[in-house]
Amino acid sequence: MVTRMDSSATVSPSLAERFQRLLADLGSRPVAVVGHARPDGDCIGSQVALARVLRARGHAVVCANADAVPRRLAFIVGDLTFAPAAALTGEPAAIFVDCADHLRAGEKLRARLPAPLGNIDHHLSNEGFAQHNLIDTRASATCEILARLFLDAGLPVDAATAQALYAGIVTDTGQFRFQSTTRETFLLAAELVARGARPAEIGQELYEQESPGRMELLRRFLGSFERCGGGRICIGTLPLGIFAETGTSAEDTEGLVDYARGIEGVEIGVLIEERPDGFKASLRAKDPALRLDQVAGLFGGGGHACAAGLSLRGPAAADFRSRLETALTERLQRRDADRRTS
Repeated sequence: MVTRMDSSATVSPSLAERFQRLLADLGSRPVAVVGHARPDGDCIGSQVALARVLRARGHAVVCANADAVPRRLAFIVGDLTFAPAAALTGEPAAIFVDCADHLRAGEKLRARLPAPLGNIDHHLSNEGFAQHNLIDTRASATCEILARLFLDAGLPVDAATAQALYAGIVTDTGQFRFQSTTRETFLLAAELVARGARPAEIGQELYEQESPGRMELLRRFLGSFERCGGGRICIGTLPLGIFAETGTSAEDTEGLVDYARGIEGVEIGVLIEERPDGFKASLRAKDPALRLDQVAGLFGGGGHACAAGLSLRGPAAADFRSRLETALTERLQRRDADRRTS
């Protein structure tokens, strides 16, 4: 039995209609549910939940990612298959989840699946790259969109599916702390708990299983902090080779940038990861008016108003840090000026 929530926790009619058209166009075809490179909780949670619902409808489903499922998220995968582009067979219908653009899944998956049937996402920078684009930038997480779609359509949301959806919402809302968290988010979370999601287990798996290597990585990151922009920007750097030195990997950087943002007086936190051919940067802000998605867009990246990312390679990476500091400082100044004139 599907519990009906109040109308504020339902999808818009247009989104619901687009979802039904997507399901209709799937027919009985096999499906590849595609997530982004270096997947996080919302990505893996969305893939698992959608794959389980589609499998219950009779589809053969595989989840595809450029990178492996992070260790701390393995508990929600169950018996689903996750595979890289090279392992995909046949011509599955591709549904991309939590990907701001087609390339976010990685070059190999974009080439292997050049014409996505579906695109389900909540990033501001997503302009639609599939035949069916289900984008809700008001949603706190892609898992929130999927939860609403499944519940409104009366699709089967069992305990394992609810667990995956809840895990994705928890991670993308910063444990229900970020400004994207709404009353609707809590209503959906409550419904998912009623259907079998286990918040205590999710909290323990996600936030209480830190490896010694990750703790050393955190120590090194904290020690690299530098302030700029009148002290309102805090930048931490992970130098080349640090993963080998600490026995960690790129997945262990998840959440580190929040420590830079969390300092009193800091409005923007930045994590810069040095790579052999360039840089990767994660940006976090306390005020959505700072529109970090637009700042990241200056460097070919994207994301949300308060959370964005970018990657630069080769010549484009020259003078990156100084250019980023300038762009972020100008964004703060522009926001301040807007406040004074409003």
